[in-house]
Amino acid sequence: MRRDIFQAIADPTRRAIIALIAIQAMTPNAIAEQFDTSRQAVSKHLKVLHECEVLKQEQKGREIFYSLELEKMKELDNWLDQFRKIWESRFDNLDAYLAKIQKERKNDK
Repeated sequence: MRRDIFQAIADPTRRAIIALIAIQAMTPNAIAEQFDTSRQAVSKHLKVLHECEVLKQEQKGREIFYSLELEKMKELDNWLDQFRKIWESRFDNLDAYLAKIQKERKNDK
């Protein structure tokens, strides 16, 4: 099944896992220790994140470490950027409008 980044971030636990792994690569056990759920539940979330290509696995000895796939996160950032630009424009318009109102009030006094 092909999954996308939006499935990865749809769940709050997966978003929390992404936040943890953004700081440093971690083993599944180290990740599971951060949550009040079973190791199996965390493993399912890791599987989804890996299928969405948000995480990459690296074998170091007998341990598997998960780290963030930055290119995939850039894809999400690019998608969000269009909305960021819209809201920045709206805030700029609001700032200009408020400045105009302030100026008019000063002139009325």
